[in-house]
Amino acid sequence: MQVLEIGIITHSVIIGISLGVSVHPETIKPLIVALSFHQMFEGMGLGSCITEAKFKGWKVATMSILFSLTTPIGIAIGIGISNTYDENSHLALILQGIFNALSAGILIYMALVDLLAMDFMKSKVQKSFKLQFRAFILILLGLGSMSLLAKWA
Repeated sequence: MQVLEIGIITHSVIIGISLGVSVHPETIKPLIVALSFHQMFEGMGLGSCITEAKFKGWKVATMSILFSLTTPIGIAIGIGISNTYDENSHLALILQGIFNALSAGILIYMALVDLLAMDFMKSKVQKSFKLQFRAFILILLGLGSMSLLAKWA
């Protein structure tokens, strides 16, 4: 569970920095759309994991507060470095590629290991081929939707 939280926090900071350093409206608008979708689905995933783990009190509050604050912190960092940031320099392009790869890798890991594997290992799903097939189709629809969003953004 802590791996999921750390992954979501890291991803949120990286996305926040990307939004904070953006200065052109044509790059900001798609980032806001992507950020909204990512945060919504990450929040749902984190919330379901918190519920399933039956965490109570301070642990739930701490995880919720960390999730809520990391993107704004990333945006503040991005705004802070935007004056010294040249988005067309070789270093900036390399760093952007590394951050994007880290961010994508974190999301893929969290989706496959922390969220989907847990759902597919439940006995109800294991016993029903029909339920497995439906879940697989829904996963493909979700992947397609996110790919379409990425292509558009």
